[in-house]
Amino acid sequence: MKRIQYMVVALLLLGSTAMGQNLVDGLRYSDYRIKGTARSAAMGNAFGALGGDFTSASINPAGLGVYRSSEFVVTPSFGKTDVDATYLGQTTNDSKYNIGLPNVGYVATLKNNSGGSVVGLSFGVGYNRLNNYNMKRMVSASNATSSMLDEFVLNADGYLVDQLDPYYEQLAADTKLIYTEDDGPEGIYRHDMQKFPYTDDLTNYEHDQRKSFSQKGAIDEFLLSFAANFNHKFYLGATVGIHDVNFKENTSLSEYGNAQIPIFNNYSFNTYLNTTGTGFNFKIGAIYKPIDALRLGVALHTPTFYNLHDAFDNAMFSDIDFGEKNYSAYSPLGDYDYDLTTPMKAIFSAAYVIGKSAIISVDYEYVDYSTIKLSDGSNGYDFFDENQEIKNAYRSVGNLHLGAEYRVNSLFSLRAGYEHFPSPINAEYQSADGTTDDAVASTISAGLGFRQGGFFMDAAYKHGFDRNYAEVYSGSDLAQYEITKDQLLLTIGFRF
Repeated sequence: MKRIQYMVVALLLLGSTAMGQNLVDGLRYSDYRIKGTARSAAMGNAFGALGGDFTSASINPAGLGVYRSSEFVVTPSFGKTDVDATYLGQTTNDSKYNIGLPNVGYVATLKNNSGGSVVGLSFGVGYNRLNNYNMKRMVSASNATSSMLDEFVLNADGYLVDQLDPYYEQLAADTKLIYTEDDGPEGIYRHDMQKFPYTDDLTNYEHDQRKSFSQKGAIDEFLLSFAANFNHKFYLGATVGIHDVNFKENTSLSEYGNAQIPIFNNYSFNTYLNTTGTGFNFKIGAIYKPIDALRLGVALHTPTFYNLHDAFDNAMFSDIDFGEKNYSAYSPLGDYDYDLTTPMKAIFSAAYVIGKSAIISVDYEYVDYSTIKLSDGSNGYDFFDENQEIKNAYRSVGNLHLGAEYRVNSLFSLRAGYEHFPSPINAEYQSADGTTDDAVASTISAGLGFRQGGFFMDAAYKHGFDRNYAEVYSGSDLAQYEITKDQLLLTIGFRF
């Protein structure tokens, strides 16, 4: 059975392992930051009560009932993610550019002129991007006094060479980084053994460490939506969402010796993980207009039921003045199937139309991340311990979306928005120094729109900030990550 690792809560938001179905994965595929159209992005995605935008299909599908005509939209985007990583008092910067297509949508409307309360029907098909994982991070320090090999030594204690974990400790043994006294195939590893041949423990000396992370991928939601308009006062809608998951991560941890450390020069430990899969959910929603200027919305999202597949492997390389000097070792190529169920989500919304010139809207999302559940491992594993960790570590939160629009004239509109995502980590389950309580995210946005006849074009700029904490490796000090995301979106649309 593949190894399931336990991590401190500081690892929850950003850290991951090359092999893991754990609370990290549960949050990664449950915490959505929808992209959608440029108009929605510019207004903080506060479209639960407003409607009339294709992004509504992923928020409150009743919003499609607001359409009076058919529409086609496409939204390309360009962005950059910067990460400042502070580790052992030293800060390192890394960044990554990305180009994407976070939205394509088509809405068809049918008018009912034969009388009755149903005055219109709308059908929507397309997709919205729910998460974008493209990011590069790096941590570096020159005064480290601990080593990832400490954990390897403890895990190898009492085992023969051929009993070691082939993805971790066995790689360290094969590259001569941990060893028994006789270094023979029948030797048993002990907790007090040295970690480097014929030299003192690496932890007795300050040494250099560096770890790089490269992440790619996204979650896209393909949508089939339906909405009904009742006398332009009440709207009902439903969406079936099919999710496509593709996440890739490569990491490389290196430790370097110096003149104080004989024999040892350096080593690196590389991991690879690719998670793919599909999921589905169901959304229902309603919008009510008690007066023409006020819209009230409510929506319920069922859990998303994912079937996921992990492919993974690790490798280790060492440069030591011992025997052959350069050693390399590779794990088998592993794979694992499992299921993941995300939390339900309830969205409460309100929008107010000020005359014909302005709109103010607000969405409040309630999500209980402690209800994330892993299940049905391909080897029969039930994830009982991992699910208990999730229940203890995570909590319910209320995500806030605010938006405003001002119509300058019949052609141009100005927009602004704000989003706030509190930390999902339970206060009673934080790291010892309490630093994870400010692991929050927020976004400010602005944009403009142009409409003439059946053609429209919207542009948006989003500036997001996340603060997270994670271990560089199990047992290390915490690294603090300050993540800045800048994104430009351009929606081109036609109404007919």
